[in-house]
Amino acid sequence: MTKYIRRAIGLCAVLLVALLVNAVRVQVVQAPSYDGNPANRRQAIARYGQPRGDIVVDGRTVTGSRDTGEQLRYERTYREGPLFAPVTGFASQVYGTTLLEGTEDGVLSGADPMLAPFPLWNDFTRARSAGGKVVTTLNGAAQRAAFEGLGSRRGAVAAIEPSTGRILALVSTPSYDPGALSGTGPAVSEAWARLNAEDDKPMLNRAIRQTYPPGSTFKVVTAAAALDAGVVDDVDAPSHSPNPYRLPGTTTRLTNEVEGCEDASLRYAFTWSCNTVFAKLGVDVGLDAMTRTAADFGFNDRKLRIPFAVTPSNFDLRLDKAQLALSSIGQFDTRATPLQMAMISAAVAGDGTVRRPYLVERTTRRGGGTLGTTGPRTLHQAMSASTAQQMRELMTDVVEEGTGTVAAIPGATVGGKTGTAQHGVGNAGTPYAWFISWARPDDSMQPAVAVAVVVEDAAANRGDISGGGFAGPIARSVMEAVLDTRDHGDR
Repeated sequence: MTKYIRRAIGLCAVLLVALLVNAVRVQVVQAPSYDGNPANRRQAIARYGQPRGDIVVDGRTVTGSRDTGEQLRYERTYREGPLFAPVTGFASQVYGTTLLEGTEDGVLSGADPMLAPFPLWNDFTRARSAGGKVVTTLNGAAQRAAFEGLGSRRGAVAAIEPSTGRILALVSTPSYDPGALSGTGPAVSEAWARLNAEDDKPMLNRAIRQTYPPGSTFKVVTAAAALDAGVVDDVDAPSHSPNPYRLPGTTTRLTNEVEGCEDASLRYAFTWSCNTVFAKLGVDVGLDAMTRTAADFGFNDRKLRIPFAVTPSNFDLRLDKAQLALSSIGQFDTRATPLQMAMISAAVAGDGTVRRPYLVERTTRRGGGTLGTTGPRTLHQAMSASTAQQMRELMTDVVEEGTGTVAAIPGATVGGKTGTAQHGVGNAGTPYAWFISWARPDDSMQPAVAVAVVVEDAAANRGDISGGGFAGPIARSVMEAVLDTRDHGDR
């Protein structure tokens, strides 16, 4: 009898050990796969079982959470959702997260280990910390000025603080209300289908995800390359440029929209936007120097994040001379995001340095304790400080007496460059209107803001659309908003 008892005890011991081993295998080894299994709703229930942390603009939260009383308890809400949608993105229980809601999801959802009171505390307790806050660099007044300036037209605005790279405004129109994608009901699916079907693509973030031919605004890059390479050593000297200019190796003749471009100086050509002068300049500078300068300004950068990814702007690395001539005036395959063009304007406004643009000032716990901060960082030296000084003079001339006079602001020095980018088969499409600019208060040594505006307007007459006429006033209103905020803050 004792023998059988021993055997039973031994068998029970073996079974107990096997049970413990299996428990360890399930709870430790295979836990990640179970956690990530779409059929496991515990993660989703825990994720939406508490209010989500908030995104902050000018000290005010622009997001919130609503208690639905359902299994996925809290839904995301947005204050002035269309205004801030190109920054916040959406947090949907059905379609996931985008933009700041996506890149900062760990902090906002409470899953970031940095939010735990002690290391590994949440892993041990299987709890989730309260969601933290994401404090943005946005200037609310500038954001609103850009949004209202674009109105019902398709377009985008990006504004940067040149000395730091802080993004002050990031607007894309038409926009949408990200709150329409919160929740799990049939209305969410209907909103998703409608937004994706609309021809105007309201969920496309044109400021960072859409590239456009930059047109004459790219002449800032070409002029900087010519000055740094020594191809031009006097901005007031004749350029020896013919009018029309025959593209090298072709019978195609490039012309101008203005008079006085033949043999024009760089100053005159920049002020009045002579295509022939800049096409020839690009060829004279050469492909290597042009591609290097474009890269130093940020073109072809596939790693730029703000913190979400930015579509790379393009300047082709392999071009014949005719293609290089067209690329040097912002045509052919040259394409840029509005954020990229704001970076170019910011580099001119400063000392020729391209700062890394960033959108998150800091992340905090719900109670306010800081988790992390973001600070200025240099990406490239796009041009020498002396060239930047000359470029500031040229851009100032555009606003004081050239094609960009609509951007002038009393009490500030403003520089700008207009652009009207052709596109479509045979350039038959309505041109895109560009304006890039910067502003420095007269009582300050530091520029306050650099802006890029692009406007698509299919309803406009081809002869009526221009960078100065369409985009210039929007840029001015954004710059004025930043300058007004600065003045009020100084009092």
